Amino acid sequence: MPLAPSQGARISYAETGRGTPILFIHEFGGDHRSWDDQMRHFGRGWRCLAWAARGYPGSDAPQDEALYGQDVFNRDAIAVLDAAGIRQAHVVGLSMGGYTALMLAAKFPDRILSCVAAGAGSGSLKATRAQFIAECRATAAQFDRAGKIDAEAMGLSPTRVQLQIKDPIGWRTFVRHLAEHSPHAAARTLRTVQAGRASLYDLEGELQGIAAPVLLMVGDEDEPCLDVNLWMKRLMPSARLAVLPGSGHAINLEEPALFNQLVEQFLVDVERGSWRPRDPRAKPGSVLSSLGGDAEA
Repeated sequence: MPLAPSQGARISYAETGRGTPILFIHEFGGDHRSWDDQMRHFGRGWRCLAWAARGYPGSDAPQDEALYGQDVFNRDAIAVLDAAGIRQAHVVGLSMGGYTALMLAAKFPDRILSCVAAGAGSGSLKATRAQFIAECRATAAQFDRAGKIDAEAMGLSPTRVQLQIKDPIGWRTFVRHLAEHSPHAAARTLRTVQAGRASLYDLEGELQGIAAPVLLMVGDEDEPCLDVNLWMKRLMPSARLAVLPGSGHAINLEEPALFNQLVEQFLVDVERGSWRPRDPRAKPGSVLSSLGGDAEA
């Protein structure tokens, strides 16, 4: 796999296909291999890149915790594009990667053609934010003490059992890959990215200012992400929202055919110019607006 130099680390990435570029950005529990189904599917018509975040298999894992964090993660994505000679790309991310896809659309708009953010928003809810940060830090400390990741236990969390039920082979592959991750690098990522990033609710201005087409995707059983995705849909005129029924967090693994179909239709709409922001007339108004009446009448 080629390597992209970026801020004290070399970031590895896989590539396949030809055409307009798509950059796939993995979640905390995954790596570049999480996108295998998408690389095969979209590689038939697009130039696809899937990269491994710093600290993940294939990329360097710096010891210095200052070389991790959301801003660093954002810059790593741009470094991969630069190394591949790509000026602009569609970005598709899941969870941690979905958050990063949104940050790229907000902070690097000249590099982004469109943004697919799937399962983004874990830890954003204000009511449970302190608990989320505490759990990230406690899990990081456990990884450091044990010197390993209890991948099977992570795979049995409330938003991942859906994958085990639907696709036991795929779930076992996820667990096996997760167990191969460096526990100490994962701990650094938990502390600096997961627990260190801002709540999406605190980024209202940045999100509302995104001009690129956005497809938000979430599973209806991904409880930590449901509310924030509905909020983002209402906030962002550029966004559409797809809710996958009976699905948890890792929706690209759980429902690869449906995930690919929805993303492909979105990309085709963007590229042929038929994607449009929400018409201002569709903005929620009075309770009787769906009847075509006047609330003041």
